[in-house]
Amino acid sequence: MSTSKTGKHGHAKVHLVALDIFTGRKYEDLSPSTHNMDVPNVTRREYQLIDITTERNDKTQKDDKFLVLMKDDGDTKEDIKLPEGDVGKKIEELFAEKETSVIVLSAMGEEIAMDAKESIIKT
Repeated sequence: MSTSKTGKHGHAKVHLVALDIFTGRKYEDLSPSTHNMDVPNVTRREYQLIDITTERNDKTQKDDKFLVLMKDDGDTKEDIKLPEGDVGKKIEELFAEKETSVIVLSAMGEEIAMDAKESIIKT
């Protein structure tokens, strides 16, 4: 974020540059410094990974992998895809070896698994 000096019309401008947390796409916006901006409410939750399931996607003719996660209340959550790339590989490798926790970010009705770590089991 950078702010310009007031111009001949008397308003300072704010130049915002942000990355989409779901796609990694870069966004830019230029607006007067006196205007309000909408900010997404992002939540970060940690779930216990129970399983990784595979479902056939008829549109792409590929198999999609989904995470089976346990919430704090014991219910399961099965609607988050295993991410592609390094994060997905890390989750699969950790799950094959150890009890695994998955960190999920959610905002604006979307959720994505962002990271994984070895679970610390509380007794």
